Formats: sequence, C-alpha cells, structure tokens
Amino acid sequence: MTGRWRPATAVTRAQAPRILRLVDSAVMRALDILLAAALLLVLAIPIIALAIAIRVDSPGPALYRSRRVGRAGREFVMLKFRKMPDGAGGCLLTSPADTRFTRLGAFLARTKLDELPQLLNVLIGDMSLVGPRPEDPKFVALRAEELEPVLRVRPGITGLSQIAFAREAEILDPENREQDYVARILPAKIQLDSMYVALRSTRLNLRVLVWTGVAVVLRRDVAVNRKSAAMGVRRRPSLQPATVEHSSVEPITLEPATQGAALETSPVRLAQGGSR
Repeated sequence: MTGRWRPATAVTRAQAPRILRLVDSAVMRALDILLAAALLLVLAIPIIALAIAIRVDSPGPALYRSRRVGRAGREFVMLKFRKMPDGAGGCLLTSPADTRFTRLGAFLARTKLDELPQLLNVLIGDMSLVGPRPEDPKFVALRAEELEPVLRVRPGITGLSQIAFAREAEILDPENREQDYVARILPAKIQLDSMYVALRSTRLNLRVLVWTGVAVVLRRDVAVNRKSAAMGVRRRPSLQPATVEHSSVEPITLEPATQGAALETSPVRLAQGGSR
C-alpha cells in the first residue's frame, strides 16, 4: 500500500512549482484587470479632456493604432494618443524634437501621457501593466530567434527595458535611428526582457510599478541591474550616452549607480520615447 502512494507523492512534489507559477500568473492577471480598471475610472476625465484637445489641435482621430507583436507572436493593435498629424509617415523611431509632432504631441511625448490608452489593451488581454515592451513587426522579423523567449508572456506598458531605456530617443544615432536601434539598443533590451521572463512574479511586477512611479511622478533616474533586476535611484546625473560593447554576453555596458556597483543604468527616465 505504501509503495502505491510514493509515486503519487513524487508527482505532487514535481507539480508543485508549476502549480505555484500558474497561481502567480493568475494573481498577476487579476492585478492587471483591477489596477487598469481603477486607473481608467480615476483618470477618465483627464483622458477625455486629452482626446478632445488632440482633435482640436489637429484634424484626425485622437488615438493612434500601432501594429505590435505580442504573446506567442500574435500581432495586435496597441493604442496611443496621437502625437503627429493623421497619416504622418517617416522613421518608426522619433527624436526628442521631432518636427512631425503636433503642438500637443510634443507635450504628450515628453510627459508620456500618450501611453494612457494602453490601459484598454491591458483590460482586453493584449498587454499587461508590466512586461517586455511590444516591438514593431519589422523589428521582430529581424530578431525573431532572439525574441522567442520574450514573446512567451504578454508585453507591458512598463517594464525593466522601458525603465532602463526611457530616454532612448536621445541616444539613438540621428543619422540612422532604425539601424542603430536594431544593432545596438534592441539586443540590450532583449537581454533585460529575457531576464524579466525568467524572474517574472507578482513581487517583481509590483517592484517595477513602484519604480515606474518614482521615475514618472518624481522624475528621478532609475538604475536597473541587468543581471539581478535590482532597481534603485541613480544619484549621480549623467547625460552621456551609454557605452556599448559588441558582445553576445554583455551587449551594453551602463554606468554604475553611486549607491553600489551592483546597479547599472543607462542615462534614462522611464518609458520609451517617440511614436513607439
């Protein structure tokens, strides 16, 4: 009788980590829905006011619909407030003083308020509050194999790579922004996002949300450790671009934060810039 129960016990123990991960994923999704719904209710009036202001500022819809690649490689439409004239073309990546911005669009890009409509993407399940930043299909096609682990989870409004490359628009090569992004910045983001997928938990998501608040509300530079996901306030300001090493192991070297050599950061402040 005892021998019959031992295999069942062994199976139960083997399944325990998987069950815990499933429970944690369910908790993360529940938090996504609750927080996104709460934020939409609290910010309803500002969101409506911005939508009206955008339409008054320039002809066209208030929302910009951008095709992105999400979980399992499925494409979806990511919502943002429109920052450029309706139908504007050109480079997928914008500069800090992009001439394509409308008057209100420049303000939206600077304050990151253009990201607010993505709370709707969270509610319908295309995105999470925290996760890898969803990439344009063009960039995914160029780095498909490397991005495969990243595409196992829902993309997020904020996350480790969003915090670490908040002022991405300021460090891209102005002569060839897209090529520079794919060759230099995207590999470093993939490294951070892959680490996030490996360490993903409710606790980590809550930490990311807290540091997102520090970066957005308090306007503080946040340091991100690309090996442990530790985050902290960067005390020594620097506007120098990150130093890049062309290495598969260390694709980007960032200046250490003064609070300890364990923290490494780019000279950035939350959320990706530009139309992205």
